[in-house]
Amino acid sequence: MVFKRLLGSLGVGGPSVDTVLDPGAVSPGGTVAGQVHLQGGGADFTIEHITLELVARVEAEHAEGESEGVVVFHQHVVAGGFRLAEDERRSVPFSFVLPWETPVTELHGQDLGVVLGVRTELGVAGARDKGDLDPLTVRPLPVQEAVLEAFGQLGFGFGSADLELGRIGGTGQQLPFYQEIELTPAPRYADRLTEIEVTFLAHPGGLEVVLEADKRGGFLSEGHDALARFTVGHQDAGRADWNAEVEGWIRQLVGHRAPYAHAAHDVHQSHHGHHGHHGHHGEGHHSGPGMGTAVAAGAAGLAVGVVGGMVAAEVVDEVGDFFEGDEDGGEGEGEDEGGED
Repeated sequence: MVFKRLLGSLGVGGPSVDTVLDPGAVSPGGTVAGQVHLQGGGADFTIEHITLELVARVEAEHAEGESEGVVVFHQHVVAGGFRLAEDERRSVPFSFVLPWETPVTELHGQDLGVVLGVRTELGVAGARDKGDLDPLTVRPLPVQEAVLEAFGQLGFGFGSADLELGRIGGTGQQLPFYQEIELTPAPRYADRLTEIEVTFLAHPGGLEVVLEADKRGGFLSEGHDALARFTVGHQDAGRADWNAEVEGWIRQLVGHRAPYAHAAHDVHQSHHGHHGHHGHHGEGHHSGPGMGTAVAAGAAGLAVGVVGGMVAAEVVDEVGDFFEGDEDGGEGEGEDEGGED
């Protein structure tokens, strides 16, 4: 639900801004479009710029524990350098491409608990105000959905999803954070895994799929993490036998012996390189309800709340109720820091 807020730095009589996004979810690499509605104030004003910021609520780990804050991960200048007359109403259309690594917020219409938004900054007479904040819904790319559905068909369940501040070494990651989708193990892997975390790093040609497994310890060994990385193309979404493909990934991941910190042999193969191993994957295959049903069951347990304040240079301000502000203070006056794309 959008809301209006007077330009705080100018007080009563300043212009107001109301950004309305086109309805529906957008995929990474897709187009975000809408209208910025301006309402003139009690005098003429020069609008220096209208800037849209993509913001995400991100977790960070540090010595004191965990905290959450808001990261700006993309900016788009809609317009600027024009005069807004007293009481004038004006609508400015916009469209821009969503970064390919933008996290997914829903699967089959089910909320994953990831919080993204479009924040509008209005610059007037040397002052700025972040006066409008709208939720952004992002659906998965077809190949991302195919991978997640295969996990569901293989018996894995949805645990939770979050955004982690930091970078994954050895990948082409562009944003200052990454998404982790945590899956509970299928019964036949429950004796070896406590969970698998899936990260998608999409780009125009396809995506990297990073899998991290929390492996159980044995009688004489401790548990540890294992990491593997695979690449797939967007064109493969409807062609591959994804159940067999993903099960091959899991078997390679489970077979890793080295702890995460020492794993020098992470997998860097295209999915086309695995087809020779699929002959023995028939055992144990079953048609499950899919990840969409698993998300619907697991999402009810998600709770996303603010744990702390600023966590890093990219974090611009602490969040109260991210999308539940009112005209007196839903969003504070933000600092200039931010991970501009």
